[in-house]
Amino acid sequence: MTTTTTTSTQLALAQDLLTLLRTTSTEPRPDEQLEALTLAVAADLPVLLWGEPGIGKTAALTQLAASLDLPLTTVIASVHEPSDFSGLPIVGDDPATQGVPMAPPQWAVELVRAGRGLLFLDELSTATPAVQAALLRVVLERRVGALQLPPGVRIVAAANPRASAADGWELSPPLANRFVHLYWVHDREVVVRGLGGVWPRAELPRLDPERLPDAVALARRAVCGFLKARPTLIHRLPSSEARRGGAWPSPRSWEAALTLLAFGTAAGVSRDVLALLVRGAVGDGPGLELLAHLDRMDLPDPESLLADPASAELPERGDLRQAALDAVVAAVGARPERDRWEAAWAVLVRALETGAPDLLVAPASALAGLRRDDWEVPEAVERLAGVIGLARRADRSVGRVAAAAGAGRATGVGR
Repeated sequence: MTTTTTTSTQLALAQDLLTLLRTTSTEPRPDEQLEALTLAVAADLPVLLWGEPGIGKTAALTQLAASLDLPLTTVIASVHEPSDFSGLPIVGDDPATQGVPMAPPQWAVELVRAGRGLLFLDELSTATPAVQAALLRVVLERRVGALQLPPGVRIVAAANPRASAADGWELSPPLANRFVHLYWVHDREVVVRGLGGVWPRAELPRLDPERLPDAVALARRAVCGFLKARPTLIHRLPSSEARRGGAWPSPRSWEAALTLLAFGTAAGVSRDVLALLVRGAVGDGPGLELLAHLDRMDLPDPESLLADPASAELPERGDLRQAALDAVVAAVGARPERDRWEAAWAVLVRALETGAPDLLVAPASALAGLRRDDWEVPEAVERLAGVIGLARRADRSVGRVAAAAGAGRATGVGR
């Protein structure tokens, strides 16, 4: 066997080994950031993945395109000129009458020819301000030169934080405000299992057709109601350059948040996934405020609870249950009548039967303070007295332990 033949054989074996290493499979596996990414892609909103180099942003996009059966077109934004996105001027036969058309690049022509695909704009934070300006129409209007990208094309970008980007730039506010920003972090179990050959599968959200109208109505009611209460958040451009390159509230980003809220409701996603998406659209502070407003919208009507305490359905989450009980006490305080006061005690008993007793201390104390001299104490109070007393004593015990520990640290005891 000649040396050339031996070399060819070894290279072929090396290729076989590489093929085996690159052969992986997928499995259904809970992954909040992947679920958030997939839902935003389904909602046809441009997504920007932020993450440190090597964290797996490009691999996630490659796997996403394969799972959704979308052809992947990768464009490294930092190595292109503005004309690669705005189009190259081509002089025709009679430019004075026909004008000068802007010819699109080959990747855009191929996307139009395919009619669908995933356009991946990589290394966005290393693109110059001129290139970022040229990308504005691509991201928002889906136009490349004179070419209109088809509705079947979705846009996802990736960027490294400026501190870890090669010659990085802050994202311009107009471009940043066009994206839903998701911060990509590695999950130990996902990485270990993926290196073992099995990665989580990206799946489109399963939208319930019967929930679509209600999902849209809920999203509109939530966002519009919130902005009526917080009009200063309709448009708030951050003061620092770094924060302007992320998610911040504007009419455009609130529209994106409304869309994500409708899709998340129709798909029944978890609160954590919804939080990633809403905060990625309008920023952390406004996003968290919107979610809190949404929680308050889901609280039961205190008058309904007072009308039928025995069958009262109270929220399971502690903070929401506390808010519902406080609302009942407030409703009695607004219209103090004996039968309503007694009904409120019955609601507290119902809360005791279905949840933690420590949440009853504050509302029970406030409700007791609403008693008129001629109102007899209902039997429900006796059922609550022992439990509330124990909760109070437990709180005082915790306070004494904390105070003793603080005193010990101050005097050096136990060192």
